[in-house]
Amino acid sequence: MRTRVLKVDPDRPEPEAIREAAALLRRGGLVAFPTETVYGLGANLEDPQAIQELYQVKQRPFEKRVTLHVADPSAVEAHGVEVSPAARELMSRFWPGPLTLVLGRRDGSTLGFRMPRHPVALALLREAGVPVVAPSANLSGSAPPRTAQEVLRDLSDRIDLVLDAGPTPGGVESTVLDLSGDRPRVLRRGAIGEEIEKDIVRLHR
Repeated sequence: MRTRVLKVDPDRPEPEAIREAAALLRRGGLVAFPTETVYGLGANLEDPQAIQELYQVKQRPFEKRVTLHVADPSAVEAHGVEVSPAARELMSRFWPGPLTLVLGRRDGSTLGFRMPRHPVALALLREAGVPVVAPSANLSGSAPPRTAQEVLRDLSDRIDLVLDAGPTPGGVESTVLDLSGDRPRVLRRGAIGEEIEKDIVRLHR
């Protein structure tokens, strides 16, 4: 497999490039794209083979969950999730942005959600029309990539496409907050760690 690189405008991504990347995701391909933190590696959640390939390409342990990226908060409830008032408030404050919320589903499982704050990511998620998971676009254990070149350093010729919109604005991964239990838990202190911890205290007094 030869990895293609499509350069796109970070603020106004070219529709043709977005359509091509979205079609690849629908067909089970792996597409790296920028977020406001780092580059993510997208795969279609509804395609088991694509998810398996995502784990294999990243050399990621299968017990490590992946986060579903959404283009609108309303998409969360379509996945059988109970959205609490606290979760709604956090979404309204921090989405789009570098906050991943782990929420409980009605079947007893959990799923992480994030709405990225990057025009390329949001355009791709809207165009794809399928649920897209997107861990960072690197080999498991290596530094998360901030540029397309860093993505290729780890994953060249192992993934289908990279949407190259230049360096990502951030570089620190999203904060991960688990709201699925009785008490909220910060699973990863990321881009908004200190701010979110203040909100946890306020929302759960």
